[in-house]
Amino acid sequence: MAFNTLTNLIPDAYVALDVVSRELTGFLSSVTRDATADRVAEGQTVRSFIAPGNTAAGDITPSMVAATSAPQANQDIGNSAITIQKQRFAPFSWSGEQEYGVDQGPGFLNIRQAQIAQAIRTLVNEMEAQVYDVAALEISRSTGTAASTPFSSDIKPVANLKKILDDNGAPLTNRSLILDTFEGAELRKLTTLTNVNEAGDSATLRDGELLNLFGFSVKESAQVSSIADSAVTGTKINNGAGYVAGDTALAIDSGSGTISAGDIVTIGSHDYGVATATAALLTLNAPGLQETVADNDTVTVIADTVRLLGFSQDAICLATRLPMSPLDGDLAVGREVVTDPRTGISLELVKWPGYDLNTYHVRVSYGVSVISPEHVGAILS
Repeated sequence: MAFNTLTNLIPDAYVALDVVSRELTGFLSSVTRDATADRVAEGQTVRSFIAPGNTAAGDITPSMVAATSAPQANQDIGNSAITIQKQRFAPFSWSGEQEYGVDQGPGFLNIRQAQIAQAIRTLVNEMEAQVYDVAALEISRSTGTAASTPFSSDIKPVANLKKILDDNGAPLTNRSLILDTFEGAELRKLTTLTNVNEAGDSATLRDGELLNLFGFSVKESAQVSSIADSAVTGTKINNGAGYVAGDTALAIDSGSGTISAGDIVTIGSHDYGVATATAALLTLNAPGLQETVADNDTVTVIADTVRLLGFSQDAICLATRLPMSPLDGDLAVGREVVTDPRTGISLELVKWPGYDLNTYHVRVSYGVSVISPEHVGAILS
């Protein structure tokens, strides 16, 4: 079925995008966007492969036969699921009488173009929040203290975060650190960044631009929020032999309640992200324990905290695409693709006719998945 296009709306809609208020979207420009995942249907799962670590290293011994060592030589390739989780639209409508009425004043087209921009703003903010909500619950480890101001005096927390990702083997390139605007303001107050002789650049002082720190591209997001903990106390390790570095599945004695996936727990001298939990078993995100822990060592759930996420681009995948329409058409009389210039994400503008009324939808389908939790860390604040 052939559709009329809404091309006449698009140029002015892009102008409106620059005029309408926009929130900061640091996550959307920092994650991976998977072209294969972009084509999946709602609820359909695509698997992204994860190669396991190789523990089969050995000495070279000259021989006429190639050496193998099962089972390490025959590796089990892991995977992570990417699903289109949401199909969302932002609507607005106009009747003929409304169009005629406003054309005597500000003009129907001007208002409609601003409505398109506001609809795009709403959906982009939803996607930004979804990335944070998913990724903040799947971190490997964290540094810092809950309910603190990490950048009140220096940038040492960024160095500690770098150590976490370095120790976990995260790629050294394409790393991002996403702050809320409060911590962004705290960074801008530090003379380390505003004194040109120390920073080596006037960008922070003159333009407010946050410079790269320790290999992280520092950005801000308006969607960073506090994550609630499970309010659990009294949990202890339940294993007579204890556990060693690299272990992820830990038997526990349940305390006053059950730890939940997404909690951050302190065991020994490190803070870990929780993958899954029951009353008897706690599973940590990769790469697991960083030290030996003994039977009856305390497991402490960290209180509610804002998580400032640092990650390499490969760690998080955002799948976005246009919603699918029937092959033989539907009631829509116009469709057009609009690409948000701030994030590069394409959305669909659709016109639906009614009785003396037209309704417009701005639409998008999307899903978020953390592919490599070991490549995600957090600064607590």
